[in-house]
Parts: sequence; structure tokens; C-alpha cells
Amino acid sequence: MFKKGMRILFAAVAAVPLLASTAWAEGLMTIIVNDPSNPYWYTEGEVAKATAEKMGYTATVGAHKGDTNTESNLIDTAITNKSVAIILDPANADGSVGAVKKAVAAGIPVFLVNAEINQEGLAKAQLVSNNAQGAALGATQWVESVGQEGNYVELFGAPSDNNAATRSNGYETVLTQYPDLVKAAREVADWDRTKGHAKMQSMLQANPDIIGVISGNDEMALGAIAALKEAGKLAGIKVGGFDGSPDAVAAIKAGDLQYTVLQPVAIFSEEAVKQADSFIKTGATGAKSEKQLFDCLLITKDNVDKYTAPFVLSE
Repeated sequence: MFKKGMRILFAAVAAVPLLASTAWAEGLMTIIVNDPSNPYWYTEGEVAKATAEKMGYTATVGAHKGDTNTESNLIDTAITNKSVAIILDPANADGSVGAVKKAVAAGIPVFLVNAEINQEGLAKAQLVSNNAQGAALGATQWVESVGQEGNYVELFGAPSDNNAATRSNGYETVLTQYPDLVKAAREVADWDRTKGHAKMQSMLQANPDIIGVISGNDEMALGAIAALKEAGKLAGIKVGGFDGSPDAVAAIKAGDLQYTVLQPVAIFSEEAVKQADSFIKTGATGAKSEKQLFDCLLITKDNVDKYTAPFVLSE
């Protein structure tokens, strides 16, 4: 479990050299992430790849970009290439079940990271951030930033990803304790900065008196900040994020973003590969359960200087 005093040596993991030869490798480990243009998913793929190569496997990283057809094709390629394991950040909680079943039917163990599927017993492990805990952490900080009364809006992630609803519900659990905080609007922006910008513009036009924006991830929050700056409103409207991305950290340092919730993506990506290795060699992951939660941390202006690398907070 991720703890505050733990140092995540992302730089050391990422710096692991590629294998000079595949002759002695343990086999191919296929890693499939969402979209590596997002630094969160880039880190996810690179940490998993470096860990696999350090352990003697060859590794490839593919991206489905949220499309289940692309995901299915990548699974087909992994099967054709006789992968010994698949590390997958699923595209869709329901829609990815078929792809996982296909890999399992081919005898390839699947280890899910970051997002879940709505069926247990298929993947050997599902390793995700404790989104409910992280959302409560973020919402508590958000209230401290905006105060206990006024109208606010929410930016919601991709509905196909269970994390979006989990975070939104976590926010609701905290914010409903303050009856004078009123949610004036909620818009879906699919984890995307450009959509966050557009949705913020429309919500601001309809609700010019809002005091804050609570967002399901950093990309949407950063899009909202851009829209608020353009409207000359950022000084009076507080924004909170979720992920711990480098751009979010920079925004906290600049005073534009109030906080972000750090997901320990480097930890669970590395752990997924270790569990895959254990399963390949012993038939067991070594974990107590299929679903495994990793606690999140809060980054604010008070501790932002401790942020040392992508998705790393150290003391």
C-alpha cells in the first residue's frame, strides 16, 4: 500500500536499459494503456515496461485511446505474439470484458491497472487507485479552499470508466455535508483538457456566480482554468484536480490550481508486473485478493515542493 513516507524511484525504474538480446528473455509481456500523450498513462506504460525488462522479459507498449475495437485488436496481436502476460488499462468497464475473456481463453493471464472491469474472476489481478479515498481527500481540501457556501460546478470524466463515478460519488459524500454548497451544474468532459475548456465556458455562461470547480481529473481541471483565465474569472473561482500530473503541479505552484490528488500509478504499474512474474513462475500472484486498492495522496501549495518527478511525492 502506498504510504506518505515512501519514495518512488520512478527515475531509476524508467532508466532501466533495454535488453541487448532477447535470447535469454523470459518471454513477451504486452502492456496496453489508454493514451500515452497524457503523462499519467505514459508513466503507467513506461514503468511497467521498464520493470518487465529489468526482470528479464521483452515488453511492448500499445495504446487503445479508449476505443474497445483498438483494444481488441491489440489483444489479438498479443495472442498472436504468444505473450506470457498482458498488463491492461481497460478501455471500458463493460466493453473490455470480451477482450479480457479472449486473452484468458488463449491461456494468457491478464493483469488490470488503473481501471476495473465489471466482472471478477477473469483477470488475475485488478490494481487501482483508491478512488473513493482520494476523492474524499480532494473534496475535503476543496471545501477548505472555497468555503462552506456558494454555487459550484463539477467536471465529470468518461462515463465508461468506473473511476469517474467513484470519484464523483466520493465528492458527493463530502460536499453534501455542507448544505449551503450547491452544485449548479455537472458536465461530462471525458478526462480531456479541450473538452474541459469547452464545458467550463458553457457552465460559466449559465452560472456566472460560481465560486468553485471540482474536477474528476487534472486534464479537465486545466482546461477549466484556461477558460476561467480567458473570462477573467480565475481569481474568484477555485479549481481542484485529480491525478498529480506535472502540469497540475506547475499550476499549483503558479497559484492557479488549489490541489491535486496524487494517484500512485508508478507503484501499481510496477506491482502488476511483479505479480505477473510471480504468476508465470508459481501459478499465484502473491496478493490476497484480485482487486487491490492503493491509497492516494494530496498535493497542495504546502507540500508541492516535495513533488520530484512524474507521479512521485517524497519526504
